[in-house]
Amino acid sequence: MSAGTSLSIINARLIDPVAATDTQAGHAAVHVRDGRIVAIGEAPAGFAADQVIDAGGCVLAPGLVDLAARLREPGFEYKATLESEMKAAAAGGVTSLACPPDTDPVLDEPGLVEMLKYRARGIEGARLYPVGALTLGLRGESITEMAELVEAGCVGFSQALAPILDTQVLMRAMQYARTFGFTVWLHPQDPQLSRGGVAHAGPYASRLGLSGVPVIAETVALHTIFELVRLTGCRVHLCRLSSAAGVDLVRRARAEGLPVTCDVAIHHVHLIDLDIGFFDPNCRVDPPLRSQRDRDALRAALADGTIDAICSDHTPVDDDAKQLPFAEAEPGLTGLELLLPLTLKWASEARVPLAHALRKLTVGPAAILAGGAGVPAGPVGDSQRDQGAASAAGDGPSAALSVGAPADLCLFDPVESWTVSRGSLVSQGTHTPYLGRELQGRVRATLVGGRVVWSRGR
Repeated sequence: MSAGTSLSIINARLIDPVAATDTQAGHAAVHVRDGRIVAIGEAPAGFAADQVIDAGGCVLAPGLVDLAARLREPGFEYKATLESEMKAAAAGGVTSLACPPDTDPVLDEPGLVEMLKYRARGIEGARLYPVGALTLGLRGESITEMAELVEAGCVGFSQALAPILDTQVLMRAMQYARTFGFTVWLHPQDPQLSRGGVAHAGPYASRLGLSGVPVIAETVALHTIFELVRLTGCRVHLCRLSSAAGVDLVRRARAEGLPVTCDVAIHHVHLIDLDIGFFDPNCRVDPPLRSQRDRDALRAALADGTIDAICSDHTPVDDDAKQLPFAEAEPGLTGLELLLPLTLKWASEARVPLAHALRKLTVGPAAILAGGAGVPAGPVGDSQRDQGAASAAGDGPSAALSVGAPADLCLFDPVESWTVSRGSLVSQGTHTPYLGRELQGRVRATLVGGRVVWSRGR
């Protein structure tokens, strides 16, 4: 759809995670013009739709917001391309996504961020929110020019999986970020305690002869981060929480009033260390799949609000790097297209209302992109603004299904069954523990700014 066109979606079951409303009847209509929702229910006077989508049997919700999707450009195009992964995001109902800075070259200069945004604007798909490097080259030695990177479009600053061995560097980076109100995104994993580990340190890893990553690697890192937050007042987003002990520490930090948010990868909500089976390299992820007790604690923390968001942790890996012995295989899996059905699976098993579950894919991550805990998600802005990043003022993706909101929408069939296979995935990365498994819930159409960027026939 081009600018100035209009669209109506009829016979939909509407779910607005912001208002926690769910029109179970499934007969509602949403009308879109010039990239925004102009009416819900009756069309406004004089409205004539250029396109009508019959959403019978489907749910219409705000587009999903993914906090961790590696698009592999620049530098790793042999694993995936920006075009292939943006299409995969649209196929998964994702309309806004954040990409980590561990590209080649690293996203530590404004020109690199602007180039990535420029490339993304040429591809019809999700809105791209780059996360800049916290230190130059991710080497953990010198902090980047964060203010310049924010002006170029970065929404936060991260080391990705690269450690900062000098805690004083991390402290200074957090002081700098606090001065300007920036968010620091940190993976809570102590590099020394996790060094050489490839699986959860427990009886199963011992039986398989795999070196372990103990839970204490996460808790020691969290204690350090929280002490630095107390000292600096810096807002921190914790990436990929994986353990029950980690959940307990975050819960206490939140009760203390520390400005921290956190997310969990969707595979940690379902899988445990036993799913490695006989050394399945598709289960080689970082942080590793942990025990059933840890998984159950993560599920409970999602339900009670301790964990703010679910992400895909989408990391395409090529066959040469994945089809190796478990300890030698590159960590990572494809997740963009599985994010929604696996979240629906958790909601069904945990008996969580669908509107609440979708908050973890919309309201929670949108607030984090917009500036952190307690910051309401707002629209990115008019269509003339860069598709790329939120502004320093704190704008972010919309998570609302209301009149005036940007028409970033996900239309999905919550009960359609499909089998995950290499042929059914749009992503160039096809390695996932769910290959050959049947899942329920599939995206029928994805809209970004009122344009249909993905459509699947029924």
